[in-house]
Amino acid sequence: MSSTPMSTQLPTTEPRSQQVTPGTGLRQLAWQVAPTLWSSFRYAWAGISYACVTQRNFRVHLIVGSLAIGLGVFLRLAAVEMAVIGLTIGAVLAMELLNTALEAVVDLTVGQSFHPLAKVAKDCAAGAVLIAAFSALLVAASLLLPPLLRVVLSNS
Repeated sequence: MSSTPMSTQLPTTEPRSQQVTPGTGLRQLAWQVAPTLWSSFRYAWAGISYACVTQRNFRVHLIVGSLAIGLGVFLRLAAVEMAVIGLTIGAVLAMELLNTALEAVVDLTVGQSFHPLAKVAKDCAAGAVLIAAFSALLVAASLLLPPLLRVVLSNS
């Protein structure tokens, strides 16, 4: 995780939050944070961009996922198989984004000090990404290796 605060890397032109008091309409507050659907998409894209720029593992997952999609297209996998690969890649990338968000919140909470529960939170989030990545590897191997071996063996 980068040591530079996210607020210095992602300037926004709209107010992101206001003071929440008990009993106020949270639905109304949500509209103040993202007044339009377009601004909601911009915020989401800002998070994805932040992860691309600052998180090495997110970039690695993007590259490996792109290679898996490319290999699936080359091997002419069935639409269902490509959908499974795409969903698996999406799950890994989503887990990586959640890991990044959790790390940012933990860093915001504990600052530069060490806290054993902060370590547990970060380690568990990283473990979730690792499990998703291993699962994606198994899915890709089961769907891509048989047709890849057929192509390689038929050309030998």
